[in-house]
Amino acid sequence: MRIVIDAMGGDHAPGLIVQGALNAAAEWSDIQVVLVGDTAAIEACIQGSKPSNVTIEHAEEVIGPDEEPVRAVRRKKQSSMVIAGQLVREGKADAMISAGNTGALMTTGLLVVGRMEGIERPALAQLMPTMDDIGVLAMDLGANMDAKPEHLLQYATIGSIYRKQVDGLSEPRVGLLNVGTEERKGNELTKAAYDLLEASPLNFIGNVEARDVLHRNCDVLVCDGFAGNIMLKAMEGTASTIMGTLKTEFKRSMLTKLAAAIMMPGLRSLGKKMDYKEHGGALLLGVNGLVVKAHGSSDAKAVKNAIRQTRNALISNVTTCMANEISGK
Repeated sequence: MRIVIDAMGGDHAPGLIVQGALNAAAEWSDIQVVLVGDTAAIEACIQGSKPSNVTIEHAEEVIGPDEEPVRAVRRKKQSSMVIAGQLVREGKADAMISAGNTGALMTTGLLVVGRMEGIERPALAQLMPTMDDIGVLAMDLGANMDAKPEHLLQYATIGSIYRKQVDGLSEPRVGLLNVGTEERKGNELTKAAYDLLEASPLNFIGNVEARDVLHRNCDVLVCDGFAGNIMLKAMEGTASTIMGTLKTEFKRSMLTKLAAAIMMPGLRSLGKKMDYKEHGGALLLGVNGLVVKAHGSSDAKAVKNAIRQTRNALISNVTTCMANEISGK
């Protein structure tokens, strides 16, 4: 399993990106990690000897976080992100991971790696944490701001395949994000998508409200990228605010500090459950290879977990299964 890492993408590149990749390579000997970026900068981040399953692919350019995605991908052919995508397209790598410019990574997936046959719009999917630790695969979370009902049906199909192959769920429940659970709720998009999903062979359970997602009332949650991204950011912000408020309140007095000490195991468990670093990255599903978007502020732990997630998907052969089912083979 050959996994390419954009070593120059992200707020903490290349240092923590390289460190996370090295940690993953040391733990899983069945993967080959390719660090793409400025060779000198990457080598400076490697302390001690480099593991035998880690190689470096030089890239002269970097796509910055504020660059216009399509223009950057087309003009910077020698950037670390584009070269990583080319390695996947050419079959020299099985997957790529980047914590860099999200729009540029989506564009790389479409223009460089290429769409899967039968898929009009690849979707950004992420396993959102739930109270039972199984998670909900939500998609699309921002790859496409506008969508057609047919696109939501495609999201549901590829999301169901992913959960079957990677997570072992025999009949993943598909929910449609909406403002209410009643059948005729929502806008024109969700009403039309509801009809398509209900007529499909998928295990469609109907409309789902955002407030119930963390209780895993479905296994695959489909929505357009606009609504999905708002939901994701709202949940991330809420989790961060809750954890920050708890820390402040527990420091108010000696009594609250004692209470915090007693509750510490539970608080750590909650913090881990809600921490994006523990859950890997978001996957661009529907392209000819695994493309994973790690959080922009990923540290070494987040990078390692993104590689773990990618490795699990490769072991499950999810891309091939997805392509075969979509094309009817």
